[in-house]
Order: sequence, then structure tokens, then C-alpha cells
Amino acid sequence: MENNILFAFMLTLFAGLATGVGSLIGFLSKKFNPKLLTISLGFSAGVMIYVSMIEIFVKARDSLSIALGDKPGYTVTVIAFFVGIFIIAIIDKLIPSYENPHELNVSKKIEDASEKDKKRLLRMGLFSALAVGIHNFPEGLATFMSGLANPTLGISIAIAIAIHNIPEGLAVSAPIYYATKSRKKAFLLSFLSGLAEPVGALIGYFLLRSFFNETTFGIIFASVAGIMVYISLDELLPTAEEYGEHHLAIGGLIAGMIVMAISLLLFV
Repeated sequence: MENNILFAFMLTLFAGLATGVGSLIGFLSKKFNPKLLTISLGFSAGVMIYVSMIEIFVKARDSLSIALGDKPGYTVTVIAFFVGIFIIAIIDKLIPSYENPHELNVSKKIEDASEKDKKRLLRMGLFSALAVGIHNFPEGLATFMSGLANPTLGISIAIAIAIHNIPEGLAVSAPIYYATKSRKKAFLLSFLSGLAEPVGALIGYFLLRSFFNETTFGIIFASVAGIMVYISLDELLPTAEEYGEHHLAIGGLIAGMIVMAISLLLFV
């Protein structure tokens, strides 16, 4: 059990630290490739939607059916799924959204920004770090719970969330860098916002572990499925569409579903 906990935590840490990768890409890349990011975000959404509906929801229903019976178990699964959606939707509503990093590429206008503009950019970056950090809490719990229940499933979800976190890291670091001209400060804040993911996993686990049984596992897993579907539909796909063509985003989504389906078939 301890090995499973450590493995699940390492997966969550990997996914969270992808924000730092996004920050580094912003500093090192000479040319931004929006089409590649569109496909990647669509792919990530496809993985998360497929695994949520086909694997996680079903496992939650199985656990709750064992604990409560078939009909009540299915009913609680459905309720918990939508509760997960409502929880992440409320968080999304209350926390200011981070800016689109594509709009913050280096330009003469930003380089020549006034002190007032620099203060605005710094404030935007700090709010972005706060928003990403709070959004990462439930994502961390989702990755951790998946890795704890099924290591193969956990790896797939960790990779999908890591892809999702890369542009978030860019969104945090870009305005801070343009405001302060400090790569160190921009990277550090981006890095810290990603650490909210493993922190969220640990807090969730230690708060819930004394209540852990088939019922709590099923409720949490169903809620995690709802959270992941919401993130995919509200963040990943809209962002993918902003960066590129509609059909590239959908093509990436379908490819993500196919890869996830094959990986699940191989380990049945």
C-alpha cells in the first residue's frame, strides 16, 4: 500500500511540475507552434473524457454497487459525478481566469511597456499563479486517486494533465517575466503554482484516509470523473480552439480517445 501511495504521489508531482516546463518553453522557444499545442490540448481532452466516462465512472459505480446495492449505488455515482462538476465550476467561477499566453508573446509593444503597464502585467501574472494553483488542487486529487486505484490508469491521466499544465505554466510566467524581466521570478512562481497539485493530493488523502472504504472511494472517484470532464470541456477544448483550427482540436481529441482505449484494452 505504501508503494502505491508513493507511486501515486510521484505521478501527481510529475503532472504538477509540467507548469515549470511550460515556463521554460516560453523562455527557450524562438517560435511558437500553435497547431502543435492545439493538437496536444485536444489529445489531452480526449484522454481525460474517455477515461472519465469509460473507466473511472464505471469503477466508481462498481464500488458503490458493492457497498449500497445496484440501484442505489448507480444513483449515488451519478449524483457524485455531477457534484464533482459543480465543485470545479464554482472554483472556476470564484477564481479569476488566467490570461491566454498566446496573447502575451514577446513584442515591441510589451518590451516598451510603461511602468503602469508593467504593474498591470505583474498583477495579472500573480493572479494567474493563484488561479492555476487553486485549479490544480482538484486535478492533483484526480491524478493521485487514479494512480492509487490503478497505476496504468494513473500514468495515462498524469500525462494528460501534464500536457494541460504546460500552457498554464506559460500563462503564469509570461506576464511576470515581461513585467519584471526576471526569468528566475517568473519560473519560481510558475513552479510553485504547479506544486499545488501534489499538495492537493496529500491534503485530500490525509483528510479522507480514515474514512476510506468502498463508499467513499466510489464517491471520490465519481467526483473526480466529473472534475476531469469539466476541465476538458471548459478549459482544454476552448483553449485548443483559440490556438488553432477546429478540426485539429477535434482530431487531437479523437486521437486521445483512441490511444486511451487501446491502452485500456492492452491491460484488461
